Amino acid sequence: MNILQDLEFRGLLNQVTDQEGLQKELEKGIVKLYCGFDPTADSLHIGNLLPILTLKRFQEAGHQPFALVGGGTGLIGDPSGRQTERTLNEAEIVVQWTDKIKNQLSRLLDFDRETNPAKTVNNYEWLSQLTMIEFLRDVGKNFSVNYMLAKDSVDSRLEAGISFTEFSYMILQSYDFLNLFQKENVKLQIGGSDQWGNITAGMELIRRSGEEEKAFGLTIPLITKADGTKFGKTASGTIWLDAEKTTPYEFYQFWVNAADADVINWLKYFTFLSKEEIEILEKSLAEAPEKREAQKALGREVTTLVHGEAAYKQAVKITEALFSGNLSDLTAAEIEQGFKDVPSFMASNMEDVNIVDLLVDAKISPSKRQAREDVTNGAVSINGERVQDTGYMIGENDRIENKFVIIRRGKKKYTLIRY
Repeated sequence: MNILQDLEFRGLLNQVTDQEGLQKELEKGIVKLYCGFDPTADSLHIGNLLPILTLKRFQEAGHQPFALVGGGTGLIGDPSGRQTERTLNEAEIVVQWTDKIKNQLSRLLDFDRETNPAKTVNNYEWLSQLTMIEFLRDVGKNFSVNYMLAKDSVDSRLEAGISFTEFSYMILQSYDFLNLFQKENVKLQIGGSDQWGNITAGMELIRRSGEEEKAFGLTIPLITKADGTKFGKTASGTIWLDAEKTTPYEFYQFWVNAADADVINWLKYFTFLSKEEIEILEKSLAEAPEKREAQKALGREVTTLVHGEAAYKQAVKITEALFSGNLSDLTAAEIEQGFKDVPSFMASNMEDVNIVDLLVDAKISPSKRQAREDVTNGAVSINGERVQDTGYMIGENDRIENKFVIIRRGKKKYTLIRY
């Protein structure tokens, strides 16, 4: 399959301005394309992963991706897909976030190829050089207010209100496309379906600027989960690409817990598995859903892609340890990941402590009487090992790397004792 056929198979073609013309352009040789990422946080999240991987698919097909980090537009705020104004961030914060996002993009795209290496650009470099008069005369004159009002990103905000700042965002993004078209010969812009108005506005600016070559636009769908809940959100919050904000274990868990109704689509969207490999997993899902082979493949592929093979293997190790209850083999770093969201108790000192006393102090059991019953009945485990002696003293030998003891009461109630 060629690149557009592959995108179609994966359900990644939402809108294309001229699919036949774009196909011919792609057949001529290397096509340069770009996608923009505004620094609205200190990390990208898995909602950004789809356009990044689409850039990567084009690169694997022999084309050259440009990842635009919006150091300039990030100071303005994109109204697309929002019902309210964005809070404007301080310039220093936007600069810091821009650098972090650049680093994340550099791990997902190949910047070292000889023929079609990926490039990052920052639109602050050219937008900050524009004077107000230049902007109004040379760029703004190409946009009628009626044309802008007709765009969904603006029209959807008219009732609630939109500032001139966000109203002008479309023109700034259009100027990005013109700038990259003229200076780098970038002919294709891609983005989520909410970017269609901004992308086509950029193409219109290129046409009005007298360019003879044609520009193209392509959007990919915004993902929704089969159960109607928002993609990329969990009970603990957004799934980030930064390992400090979302650990590789949490990241892996998000994918491996994909619903049967979502997993095949997500394999198409987020992995580079072939059509044949995905069809085999689809058959396994239909015939033996309890094996969850499709979910495990999804977790493996995406976690390895974003965090590397070592992080994927560590996530699997933590998962298996939690499932089996054999926790003593985990390192302190793995415990930090796997038990990030469980209740914890800070021990006041490093001295040995009676198990009944610790259960009460850490509020694992409500009273000493209940704690003794829990231990005697075999309901309490230390680092995965059941303890039924009410006189048991938790000491140095129980502390994993002298930092943690994991207590489980019942089947699922974990508490992390920190030292």
